[in-house]
Amino acid sequence: MKAFRLALVACVVASPASAYRIYVTNEKANTITVIDSDTLTVTQTVKAGRRPRGVRVSPDGKLLYVCASDEDGIQVFDTATMKLLRTLESGPDPEQFAMNAAGDLLYIANEDNAQVTVLDVVKNQVVANVPVGVEPEGMALSPDGSVLVNTSETTNMAHFIDAKTFRRIDNVLVDKRPRYAVFTPDGSRLWVSSEVGGTVSVISAKNREIVKKIRFDAPGLTPEEVQPVGMRMTRDGKTVFVALGPANRVAVVDAETFEIRKYILVGQRVWHLALTPDERYLFTANGNSNDVTVIDVAALKAIKSIPAGAAPLGVASSPN
Repeated sequence: MKAFRLALVACVVASPASAYRIYVTNEKANTITVIDSDTLTVTQTVKAGRRPRGVRVSPDGKLLYVCASDEDGIQVFDTATMKLLRTLESGPDPEQFAMNAAGDLLYIANEDNAQVTVLDVVKNQVVANVPVGVEPEGMALSPDGSVLVNTSETTNMAHFIDAKTFRRIDNVLVDKRPRYAVFTPDGSRLWVSSEVGGTVSVISAKNREIVKKIRFDAPGLTPEEVQPVGMRMTRDGKTVFVALGPANRVAVVDAETFEIRKYILVGQRVWHLALTPDERYLFTANGNSNDVTVIDVAALKAIKSIPAGAAPLGVASSPN
């Protein structure tokens, strides 16, 4: 029996890590690059609509949603076959979107008409249109699904929206050109990146006040080169990765002390980020070098560059 237990332990230890699919939207190529997280190679390149940008995988991992911004729709792909199943109504120029836990509602930022479209994906029916600031982009839903947040690039605000009534309940002024928003796992705080302002604002979800502004001082770079955009937070809420745009770096931020632990050099013009579910790897979409950088999360080190299509912008990982 003892020998059997030892053999079982050895078998578990020797088992390879799960492989995930990484999906990258190539804004100028009108394609989606599919990457295997085990081999770190491209397995497929799929044609998409014009100007694909925001991208997410359904909670069950069966569907891939992609904003086809210049076609005013959201394309739905079968992840098993990567065949296009249908195109959903989205409102004009969808850029980024959030999804509820059930996977049946999308919250879509419509850049051209200053609104958020709430869409029932089963019925392909608009549930609500919520007026927000000029050039809405970033979308985040609180972990309990009660509060929706949109960031408007020109109005420089984070708009807090009741996810049941779809009414705005507050507006928080942040620095110039807010691009992305993410809640902490416990829902107590919201992080908002401001591209032109060069900062990340940490906002209390309870009283909607800014509790901290994080500034980045990457060695050898001017302030103008440091432009925070995409962010990803670890599941324990302790670490936030921030894409710094033309700084060609990802900042590693301690989410509790707000100290910057490290800057990791990646490809040119890093836009958005995706963590694998096991948090082994972080993938970065690098818009000007047309590639994806793979970061070993434990080592906080870039380990590989993977070619993608022209102008990769969005990146998402399969959930399981």
